[in-house]
Amino acid sequence: MIFWATDSFSSENLLKRFRNSEYLRFLHCSFNMYSFNAAPMFPYRLRLLLIFLSFLLVHTVAKSQAFTIYDSLPQLQERVKQNGENTTLVINFWATWCKPCVEELPSFDELSRRYAGQNVRVLLISLDFKSKLKTGFIPFLQTHKLKSEVILFADQDANTWIPSIHEAWDGAIPATIVLRGSTKMFHTGKFENYDELETFVQPFLGVIDAPAPESVLSKN
Repeated sequence: MIFWATDSFSSENLLKRFRNSEYLRFLHCSFNMYSFNAAPMFPYRLRLLLIFLSFLLVHTVAKSQAFTIYDSLPQLQERVKQNGENTTLVINFWATWCKPCVEELPSFDELSRRYAGQNVRVLLISLDFKSKLKTGFIPFLQTHKLKSEVILFADQDANTWIPSIHEAWDGAIPATIVLRGSTKMFHTGKFENYDELETFVQPFLGVIDAPAPESVLSKN
């Protein structure tokens, strides 16, 4: 399911925006021009209200950061399978509470921007807790405005799914895996800058005629 991180996530914020809106004052003036007992004017007032609510919805979504919540490994695996054999998939595991994770996020967004339209897809998979959704995760997305696809992976049975991601991974983050067809490379630790990330991904950016040997890189 796709969610939106907005400053109007709660009903209280939505009501506050409605009360402070110029559109509310416009509706108030418009409605007071006529008596509510005047039946012929009811469709007009209803149309005005619907127009306002439609604008509010569009305005809210336009300021949003989309993200998807997956509760199990099969759901995440199904998302990965949606990419074709010729797509380079760069998957970064991170969390809002992980300082090195946050520091390298702009590099992944830059990679996504530079290789847009070239069969390169970046997935930023957060390991934050769902219980911190409103108090931590959504405010973080509002502040940082990530451009890449964001996923909140909420499967807490880490001992089960971590080995399925890569047998060399001990669960430490940040961690990055690059996939293209049956070829994959794994990296643990922070990329210090964009150039380092691009160098790691570079072998996957061209057409891979035959699977290359799997390599595992670890950075302490």
